Amino acid sequence: MRTGSRLAADIGGTFTDVAYFDAGTGNLSLGKSLSTPDHLVEGIASGVAQADTRFGDAEIFLHGSTVAINALLERKGARTALLITEGFRDIYEIGRINRPDAYNLFFAKHVPLVERALRFEVAERMTADGTVHAALDEAQVHRICDDLIARGVEAVAILLLHCYANPDHEARVKAIVQSRLPHAFVTASHELSQEYREFERCSTAVANAYVGPTVSRYIGEIEGHLQEQGFAGSFLLVQSTGGLYVPDQARQQCVRMLESGPAAGVVGAHALCARLGIANAVAFDMGGTTAKAGVILDGRILTGNLALVGGYNEGLPVQIPLVDVFEVGTGGGSIAELDHGGALRVGPRSAGAAPGPACYGRGGEAPTVTDANLVLGRLGADRFLGGQMPLDLEAARGAIDARVASPLGLDVQQAAEGILRIAATKMSYAVKGVSTERGLDAASFTLVAYGGAGPLHAAAVAREIGMRHVIIPRAPGHFCAFGMLHSDLRYDYVRTSFARLADVGLDDVMDQLDQLAGQGRAALESSTVRPRSITVAYSADMRYVGQEHSVTVELDESALRSGDKPAIKAQFDLVHQQRYGTCAPGEPVEIVTLRAATTGVMPKPPMEELSPSAERSIAAARAGHRRVYFSAQARDIETPVFRRDALPAGAGIDGPALIEEHASTTVVFPGDRLAVDAYGNLHIELGA
Repeated sequence: MRTGSRLAADIGGTFTDVAYFDAGTGNLSLGKSLSTPDHLVEGIASGVAQADTRFGDAEIFLHGSTVAINALLERKGARTALLITEGFRDIYEIGRINRPDAYNLFFAKHVPLVERALRFEVAERMTADGTVHAALDEAQVHRICDDLIARGVEAVAILLLHCYANPDHEARVKAIVQSRLPHAFVTASHELSQEYREFERCSTAVANAYVGPTVSRYIGEIEGHLQEQGFAGSFLLVQSTGGLYVPDQARQQCVRMLESGPAAGVVGAHALCARLGIANAVAFDMGGTTAKAGVILDGRILTGNLALVGGYNEGLPVQIPLVDVFEVGTGGGSIAELDHGGALRVGPRSAGAAPGPACYGRGGEAPTVTDANLVLGRLGADRFLGGQMPLDLEAARGAIDARVASPLGLDVQQAAEGILRIAATKMSYAVKGVSTERGLDAASFTLVAYGGAGPLHAAAVAREIGMRHVIIPRAPGHFCAFGMLHSDLRYDYVRTSFARLADVGLDDVMDQLDQLAGQGRAALESSTVRPRSITVAYSADMRYVGQEHSVTVELDESALRSGDKPAIKAQFDLVHQQRYGTCAPGEPVEIVTLRAATTGVMPKPPMEELSPSAERSIAAARAGHRRVYFSAQARDIETPVFRRDALPAGAGIDGPALIEEHASTTVVFPGDRLAVDAYGNLHIELGA
């Protein structure tokens, strides 16, 4: 084992990416393999082998996975029951009565993960201040357990009203259920969320219970495999905040890793931007199944407190802290097909890893975005994954012709170009979702594009939005795994606490925040990994008095300790103005929820500059030419191809050009210019 050496594995819908940082030599090695949905550990093991390392070589193993989010989206979780306060059995199904598409006669609201027959009312009641209004009927809970056993329930979620103010009843119900159903996965809402809003807290608890058995088994499989492979270090998982937590916590709080992979990518983009001195950027990740975007604003990662799993229209809320990521169902494996009206659409259906795009030659027959890139010459059939995975050009052409081109009366090139244009437009919605819709001017931001397919489409997506500067980091196809190497231990604790800013004592607010931070420090101390230092960030959900919804405002500790309420109010007005385009400096505000994020800062691998070498030059990087179709020119153009690993720092290339590397290809369009910085990142200036 090498002290400080870290191994990171990110499982995506199509590929599994591995990054290994050897602290002894400072080298970073990478591996990429097709994901193995039936036994995900096999894909990790294959990626580790391709990175030319072993589990036993690392001191820390970091892991992010789609297993939790996939179980929710595919409805492949456990048979789950819900125990809820008497009189509130249907709040989980009623929800917020959202009607996003008011005139759609075929609109479908969210479908609960628990059928009504498995929702049971518990006789008890707490008031909003935590006072017992009606005592818990424990005998009734035992009778409910008899029914759960008879129905073969595998997981149980518990939601009792106002448990955020007093969790005693929830804790007692959980103890009874665990004693009666020792083999069931049991979760209580107060363990996941200390916030008000019973529907969101209920949905969070149910989601956690629903995926709990699947995630627990999966983590157990990984731990078993690590033990077999001689790994004696610390195993940490990535949360949706981009922070890390230990397996025991991950087993109990599974929903905290819903967006672990995308969050790690944003963490990597943040580290890159910090090194390059870029304050504002959009992190854009395009893989085989989806495209995701997150934002770095003023040098900070923007975070949120609620995820809608399945989208805004029909999604189920999960009330957890997370990196503010917007996701669309468009990736390299997204299927292009005609709808009932004969219009071409791309995604959200994906060919995944098995059978994959038609060009993979693994039995896939539907045309995908990857097939379109191959047909247009942007991918080389003999150079995919460094030549390890040959692509079938004729299969790609045949799939596009049969299912898109011929039905629409187009030639194959026109159809392929149409697929890519629709894909770029859809992916631009992900960027707008975290920028324009948050009150930010996306055009003034830098686009940091990664993922196996990100560099192929980055310039087209940026052009859709009016962005001028694109950065392709080193090893973009492994960037989420790379981001994990820059993650820190992190624990977020939240407490609902209603108070008008004008009336509350800031000493009392600081005391509550210190208590939350203390919980975070205790969690860090229980970890087997010792951080280099500990930092705490405070924030509060605030709103104007009379409003229903709030915005999250970062709290300056010096303003809190000095009692500077005007500074806090001014910060809230600024955030409200940015988010909604208006604010009311003369209106009173109130605090709704207090938050403390405690971070255990971990050592980071350095970002090394490219060393001068005789093997690095424009001439050495040339790898021939390929005919590539560009729609603006409406024809094939003989396009030079360059090997990225041979490009020197300071190199400049005018488009059109293709920059190839093991797990990705960067497209430089005609009229654009590419430059290589000191660290080997590719900078594309659009319209340069």
